[in-house]
Amino acid sequence: MFLQLKARAGYWLARRLFHWSWFVRQPRGWRWLEGQFARMANLGDVGAQSFYGHILTFRGVGLGAREEGVRLLRLAALAGDGKAAYQVGVISLAGTASKAPDPAEAARFWEIAAKAGHPLAPIKLHALKAHDPGH
Repeated sequence: MFLQLKARAGYWLARRLFHWSWFVRQPRGWRWLEGQFARMANLGDVGAQSFYGHILTFRGVGLGAREEGVRLLRLAALAGDGKAAYQVGVISLAGTASKAPDPAEAARFWEIAAKAGHPLAPIKLHALKAHDPGH
């Protein structure tokens, strides 16, 4: 209980400090922020999975950062996070180094995003279905 409360407090503070560019640019500051984001994401917090997943997918550095980001986005998307579901749909349609483009998977995640209220998901779904009438 105490450790979870400590994790939530650290995550709350890290989200605030994330907007202070001078803190983010400090290597020790960034490592601390990443530790807080990772801890909350690993505890199963959907918002943290989505937030940290986006960071790793688009700004992650090092081997496996993008893959870990996509994994976290998938977890958040399957839990109903619209922003994460939309992004997983975009990634699925584009494909990755280890996975070919998958329009069916993209449609599945865009449907999740649309149900969650993401404004672009219905547009992407419509365009995908218009491009692939057999879908």
